[in-house]
Order: sequence, then structure tokens, then C-alpha cells
Amino acid sequence: MVASTTQRNRPNLLYIHSDQHNPFVTGCYGDPLVRTPNLDRLAANGIVFDNVYCPSPICLPSRMATLTGHYPHQLGTWVNADILSSSIPTMAHAMGAAGYKPVLIGRMHSIGPDQLRGYSERYLGDHRPNFMGGTPVDHGDFEGTQDPTRVSLEKSGSGQSAYQVMDEHSAAKAVEVLNGIGLKRKFGLNDEPFSLTVGLMLPHQPFIAREEDYEIYRGKVPPPRNPEPYSDRLHPRIKQWRELTGITDVTQAETNRARTAYWALVDRLDKMIGQILDALYKNGLAENTLIIYSSDHGEQLGEHGLWWKHTFYESSVRIPLIVSWPGVIPAGERRSNVVSSLDMTATMLDALGAPALPGSSGRSLLRLMREPDGEVAWNNEAFSEYCSDNGYLHRMIRRDEWKLNFYYGLEPQLFNLREDPHELHDRAADPACQKLREELTARVLDGWNPEEISTRMAVNRNRNRILYEWARETKPEDRYRWPLSKEMHFLNEESKE
Repeated sequence: MVASTTQRNRPNLLYIHSDQHNPFVTGCYGDPLVRTPNLDRLAANGIVFDNVYCPSPICLPSRMATLTGHYPHQLGTWVNADILSSSIPTMAHAMGAAGYKPVLIGRMHSIGPDQLRGYSERYLGDHRPNFMGGTPVDHGDFEGTQDPTRVSLEKSGSGQSAYQVMDEHSAAKAVEVLNGIGLKRKFGLNDEPFSLTVGLMLPHQPFIAREEDYEIYRGKVPPPRNPEPYSDRLHPRIKQWRELTGITDVTQAETNRARTAYWALVDRLDKMIGQILDALYKNGLAENTLIIYSSDHGEQLGEHGLWWKHTFYESSVRIPLIVSWPGVIPAGERRSNVVSSLDMTATMLDALGAPALPGSSGRSLLRLMREPDGEVAWNNEAFSEYCSDNGYLHRMIRRDEWKLNFYYGLEPQLFNLREDPHELHDRAADPACQKLREELTARVLDGWNPEEISTRMAVNRNRNRILYEWARETKPEDRYRWPLSKEMHFLNEESKE
């Protein structure tokens, strides 16, 4: 079926979403060492956003928030076991309502029976079970290396991560899908606009990279700028987190191996993105295609003595956002505005002429991108939240150059990111900042009640126990699951020393 002229002129969407990519380990964000020519090319052809924040510094809550345009507390999804209600429309639903047939390849990280979330087609699926309590992932000797545990640093270095194998399959499938679209258009069989989302796992730990990539960075990756040794000077919540995850004292060898592997994983991620972008261009599909690259959260890489995500330090909560749309938005520019992943969602829907998600906090960035930096009035404000079943009830606000990290029952942290970009000087107790602290705290608590959230999380846990036992006993079929096997993980001998 050939689309109408109106439908044919609507833009295509290629949305690439990685996992745990610290933006500061990207060439176009200023890293002089890492090789990211494909992301840098995308940046040269579009706009780089410098102050983008994830809705939550943990996978599922951030992804479900981005998918729906709502913060975790509005959805009731705070931990990786929480199930998004299927009554809540997603951006894929909105695209479908606008006449697109959105396709998803690879990573989404949705728990429960709804594994499409509005997508018309889905290929490969996640490596995790579709249902909590389903057949677990067998990581073999590398169990725990994917989690916030010390073993992920101990078992790091040169070898192979199953997540890279998964991404290679996802990238190959994306190329296949784009080739198919190009072939159909070549012979006039179908010229409907497409919406393609590609979800990638890298550079999420395990901190294990293929030898060919690892050797490029061996001995070249600098140490953390601010390793911050464990001591009583740490904020109580940060001190407790380091104790809980076993990172009170990380060795130099572990730090070097893990950081080297991470740089190598970003390098490999960029190569796979390049394969997808090359397929887009070779098939003549780049014209009138909105291309977006982003990630679900960052990675701390030893800064402040921390690893993985879970905190509101910049390396954890800030994410990359690169947008290219030739002929519609400028090329080679940057935007300094404070924005959220939710704004990115609203932008995609606005660009595709899809209905806005009801009640969403997201704001379209289209006008911001079309005008020079600083020319458009914009509320420079974004939030992130991290609530866990061990009692953590945290929320962050970034407003202009200030950032306040609220910890329920504890003192907050307050940083001026213009004067102190590495967050070394907590101003929460500074008498000159007390009025600002009060204002930002009031804003954090506006519509966000930690006691109410604690009660709602307890309700979720009770529900989830039954759902977990149901899946464990009945063993429902995983319709969308990529078959990760423990043999896909390995470390070379030198990394075992």
C-alpha cells in the first residue's frame, strides 16, 4: 500500500537508546581519548544538549518514565521489579495513533505481560525474563557483575560481555530492517514514514570488553578526577551506599581495568551505532529522518569513589542527548538549557505530529532547537528521583546552575554547577544559601510526598510477591526474550590475575 502525499511527507524517526552511558565519555562531550566518530558525526549534523537529566538513575524507572512522559512517582514505578500499568499510554501508542507503526529492536526493560507497550512489532526482546519470577538469567561465573556489587570490579578487563553479543544482534537486526525499508521504497512498494527504536545494552557493566577494543585504551585511560576516599566526611547516604555495595576501598588495578573496559565499550557502542546510521544513509532514508541518541542514565566510573549509577552526582544522573534532523534544525550547535528525558519524549511526538501524552511533564524542544541558544524563554528545571526498597527516598532538582539532592530524613546536598562542576563543595550548610535551599526543597516536595511514596512502595512489594510466586510456579512463556547464555561471558587469563 502506497501512502498518501500527506503521510509520505511526514518525518521518519530513528531513536537509538543505550544503557548507562556517561555523556562525559563521548568525543562530542569533550572526552579527548574515546573514539566516537559516529556520535560525533551525528553531533556535527545536529544539536548536542549539554544539561540533560534522566528521570531516575536506575534502569526500569528511567525507561518507563521516558516511555510515558511521566516521572516515576506519577507511574508507581520506582524499582526494577515494578510493573507499569498497561492503561498508561506510551509514546509508541501516541505514534500509532498518529498513523505510524512503531518498531522496537532490542532493549526496553519492561516487566509484565505487556512487552510491546504500544509498539506494532518487536524484535529480539530483553535478556531478562518477561515476568518477575520467571526463568532467571544464568550469568554463570559472572553472576553479580551486571549488578551494583564489588564483583563487577573484581571480574573486569579484557574478554567478552554477553551484553555486547546482544547488541551486535540488535544492530544487525536494525540494519536488516532499514535495508528492508529501503528495498521496498526502491521498488515503490511502501513509502510510509517509519518509526524505529533501537535499544542497546552497552556500555552497561560487566566491565568486560573485547581484546581488540580493550588494547586500544590499555594504559591510556586517566584515573578518576575525584576518587574521594571512604571516610566519615562523606554524606551519610553516600557513606552507607558505599558500605552496602562493598566499595569502601577499591584497588587501583580494579579501577584501571573497569575504566579501560568502559572506554572500550563506548568505542564498540559507537561502532554499532555507525552500522545503523550507515544503513540509514545507504538506503536513502536519511532525508526527513529525525535521529535521536540518548541513554537511560550515566555511570560514575570511580568519581566520588562511586561506581554504577543510583546517585544524583552528574556522572550518574546526567545523560547524552544528540538530535539531528537535516533541513529542519541547525547543524553543529549546542544547547545549554536544563532539560529532562521527558522533554525528549515530547519532542519526538511533536515532530511526528502525534498526540501529546495526557498529563505529561515533558516539553517539546523543537522551538528551542530552531532558535539560537539562549534566545527562547525556557524554564531551566529538571527532576530525578531514586527510591528503593531498602528505604532510600531521594529526589533531585536542577534549576539553572543549582542542584539540590534531597534525602528524606537526612541533610540535603546543594551544589552550584557553574562554579563547581565536579560537585566538590556542598553548599547546603552555607548561611548564604539558606533561602535558596528552602526554595528548592519546597519545589522538590511539591507533589512528591516521601511518606506517601513509602506507603505506595510497600503496596507494590506485596503485590509483586504474589506475581513473583505465580511466575515461578506457572512458568509463563517469555514471548520477547533474547537467549543470553553464560558462555557468552568470559575474561582473558591476564584479567583474572
